Amino acid sequence: MDIKKDEVCIFIPTLNEAPTIGELVRSFSENGYKHIFVMDGNSSDDTVKIAESAGAKVVIQKGKGKGRAIIEAIDYIDRPYVLMLDGDGTYIPEDAEKMLIPLFQGCDHVIGNRMDTYEPGALSRFNHFGNEVINYLFKVAHGQYLNDILSGYRAFNLESLKKMNLKEKGFEIETEISVEAVRNRQKIAVIPVCYKPRPGTPTKLHPVRDGAKIISALWRLARVSNPIFYFGVIGIFVSLIGIIIGAYVTYDWFNNITHTELSIFTVLLIILGFQIFMFGVIADMIVSFNRELRVEIQRLKPPNPPIK
Repeated sequence: MDIKKDEVCIFIPTLNEAPTIGELVRSFSENGYKHIFVMDGNSSDDTVKIAESAGAKVVIQKGKGKGRAIIEAIDYIDRPYVLMLDGDGTYIPEDAEKMLIPLFQGCDHVIGNRMDTYEPGALSRFNHFGNEVINYLFKVAHGQYLNDILSGYRAFNLESLKKMNLKEKGFEIETEISVEAVRNRQKIAVIPVCYKPRPGTPTKLHPVRDGAKIISALWRLARVSNPIFYFGVIGIFVSLIGIIIGAYVTYDWFNNITHTELSIFTVLLIILGFQIFMFGVIADMIVSFNRELRVEIQRLKPPNPPIK
């Protein structure tokens, strides 16, 4: 299938990527992509100068973090299709076409899956294990397994990207994009892509600290997309504390030791946990109704007029 490259914006968020950004931009340009957009996070090296010299349009972001770069970039993109990748040389332009083909076939969002095709040294065993854990946690929290929710190689149609309510500022942005894609019931394709070791630039991702932030974001974002999971976890945790205290009270009762106040507290915890869980069930019903209502509204909307 032929890709209409003039309809594609190559979007590259950068921060101190001087060793790799020039070759990356030139490679896309040589492959016929005319619209190459770099959102730079106030690099202290020559990233901006090199990107502009290679032919990219460069804008300096106002906020800080990769998430802010993506959010701010949406207002500058005017092509109907967007291919996004990191500027550190870990993703290759040669995978661009197979990332874009699903969009031209009707998909809303494409994720480049690195997990089975990365080169030796590109991912440590610890990072690979962490990614797999996060992918399965995403499935539990949001109901869909997407293979590689932390991938930085993605493609969108612009309409689907603008429908996403993105707020995360840092590396949690990929998680939020995946959550929004599932929440909006977008048609998602997962495509295997090459992932190479970083060629000379230090990683900005701290595995433990940023991993904890990502897991926290997974749970926090479930409040809207999967409230029965979000409130269920809280409710079960509260009730479990009550059951543990209740077991202690019961054990002492069999030994003729009574804890009246602790018994009342135990009952209150179990009831509170159950109520929180039921609140999640009710919230989930409301969310499901709203989803069905949005689908019906979209179905009733008149089609867009043909482009002349």
